[in-house]
Amino acid sequence: MELLKQFSEKYMKEQAPSVNVGDTVRVHIRVKEGSRERIQVFEGTVIAKKHGGVEESFTVRRISYGVGVEKVFPLHAPTIEKVETIRRGKVRRAKLYYLRDRVGKAAKVKEDL
Repeated sequence: MELLKQFSEKYMKEQAPSVNVGDTVRVHIRVKEGSRERIQVFEGTVIAKKHGGVEESFTVRRISYGVGVEKVFPLHAPTIEKVETIRRGKVRRAKLYYLRDRVGKAAKVKEDL
């Protein structure tokens, strides 16, 4: 068990971004296309957090051209440049999968002050 912990610690980020369910975040991802590299931004609401440690991940959902788009990001992935928290959400659930069925203002999360 100790050996597994040592192995996973070297792949973890020292300053892991603080991401909570219900937050609206802007995730900056490093995308490599051939020999070129660029930063792509994905903005949306965090609807789930899973696992812990080095395999921790979070799911971000947004509506793009009327279609719901969800992406799962590993928290400690080297391709993630930074995660900006735009606004904190006030939620009472660990998973916000019910937002998938809602459209427009009904899909909004109240802001935590």
